Amino acid sequence: MAIDIPQSFWLYFTFFILLLVDGIWCMLATYNLLRILIGLEIMMKSVTFFLVVAGYLSHRMPLAQAMVITVIVIEVVIVVIAAGVVLGFFRAHDSLNVRNTRGLKG
Repeated sequence: MAIDIPQSFWLYFTFFILLLVDGIWCMLATYNLLRILIGLEIMMKSVTFFLVVAGYLSHRMPLAQAMVITVIVIEVVIVVIAAGVVLGFFRAHDSLNVRNTRGLKG
């Protein structure tokens, strides 16, 4: 059973990879906690985009929509918790610079 992959898949896949790499680069290239959080969001949006495209190309949109809703709910929970941690860090150190974590003692 051969899978017929449309030509447009490679365009979507390239866009997915670019978004994913952009999110990873955004997380690794900075010391600002807010930018790291934005990079995480970009990565999650690329995964959501890929799920929608995969569902569309495989003609299983109801399954893809259910998975996307699940990913969005998980993403919102992660972002709210991370934003709370970032806000607590900012209140404690008056900075969002990750280098200030060296002075923390647990």
